[in-house]
Amino acid sequence: MAFEGLSDKLSSAFKKLRNKGKLTEKDVQEAMREVRLALLEADVNYKVAKDFTNKVTERAVGADVMESLTPAQMVVKIVNEELTQLMGGEHERIKTAQRPPTIIMLCGLQGSGKTTHAGKLAKMLKKQGHRPLLVACDIYRPAAIEQLKVVGSQADVNVFEMGTEDPVKIAKKAIAHAKDYGNDMVIIDTAGRLHIDEKLMDELKRIKGEIQPQEILLVVDAMTGQDAVNVAKSFNDLLDITGVILTKLDGDTRGGAALSVRAVTGKPIKFAGTGEKLDNIEPFHPDRMASRILGMGDVLTLIEDAESKIDAKKVQEIESRIRQNKMDLNDLLDQLYQVRKMGPLKNILSKLPGMDKQLKDVDIDDRQMDRIAAIILSMTPQERAEPSIINPSRKRRIANGSGMKVEDVNRLLKQFEQMQKMMKQFRPKATKGKKKRRLPGLGAPMSGISQAELNELKNMKK
Repeated sequence: MAFEGLSDKLSSAFKKLRNKGKLTEKDVQEAMREVRLALLEADVNYKVAKDFTNKVTERAVGADVMESLTPAQMVVKIVNEELTQLMGGEHERIKTAQRPPTIIMLCGLQGSGKTTHAGKLAKMLKKQGHRPLLVACDIYRPAAIEQLKVVGSQADVNVFEMGTEDPVKIAKKAIAHAKDYGNDMVIIDTAGRLHIDEKLMDELKRIKGEIQPQEILLVVDAMTGQDAVNVAKSFNDLLDITGVILTKLDGDTRGGAALSVRAVTGKPIKFAGTGEKLDNIEPFHPDRMASRILGMGDVLTLIEDAESKIDAKKVQEIESRIRQNKMDLNDLLDQLYQVRKMGPLKNILSKLPGMDKQLKDVDIDDRQMDRIAAIILSMTPQERAEPSIINPSRKRRIANGSGMKVEDVNRLLKQFEQMQKMMKQFRPKATKGKKKRRLPGLGAPMSGISQAELNELKNMKK
């Protein structure tokens, strides 16, 4: 997972501070030396790492920290705040045009995921109620236009293309098309190169000059570490980019790009790619990313993820059935599908506070959910609704149909039975015994009230 190595080293440095009751200036400096080494190993720019640790040290050796009852926690708080500021302070939204359409120009090197992220961005904007249009201005790479068409089809977004015409002409025609057909967002997929060259930059400058985009977003591969920062600086110097899309943050990236890009270019990271699917893009929130790096989780992003990807109506239906003790294997199957929409299970759990350390050596196999789904799908509708009727011969048939063993079927049925028992414990119990008396004129039932108390309450009411 992203930042895993950096998180471990920072946790180790802070653990040494927590083991000391009172901190000295020397303790803080030693901890910051470890933090700086951790940042450099994560491929953070040297000057950025040095400035960061100097700022933290300056704040941490102040009287407020040294005389605090919990100095180690105060140091972590300062590191969290400085990390947030290092990555931009707060999330920056897309700048919109006063009169539609808003023009977003994507640029970057080949292989950075530019075309895919054009589709991801279009799909996200469509979910927000916009009418995006994808524009194919990469006329050099073989099958680039076809790839954008495929991505557009998956995102259910129209693609404007004119074959191998001049990219500047394509961009201008696309904007005119967007105005005619009511597209309020135009996303232009420009050509990438294996390296930055004069011809590429000249073409990008001409496109920028003609269409005057509100956003020029550079798509950068986070896996390239310090090289990503160098690329961002070069593009920014020549094009004056407005922001960055950082891709592959779900991979085994060391995190250097995310921590250095803002400091080196002065331009914010606006979005982060977190997987291969078109839904795997999220707004970049510096404060939430800082929390993840320090192992504090990211519950807000998890909630937003759930709200955008999980069918709220379906969840309410399942909740209602659980309350009525009517949950069956069809409901379990629906729950599995809802969880799968949110991505890999390990990524979901890692956003919970404190879970990153517990998950470090745990091998979570997402295919296990697929195996459970296969077993349930091999059952008849009656068997799913009434698991109690599943006898040994039915179990053998279900196992054969799902490609699993009878033991796997038994395990699932046992776990489901335990789940049902657990659900019963949370259901509100019916009131037993004598009927509760109601006070005349009052709605709330009362029990165990003496006649004298009842008369006194009646007099109070009068």
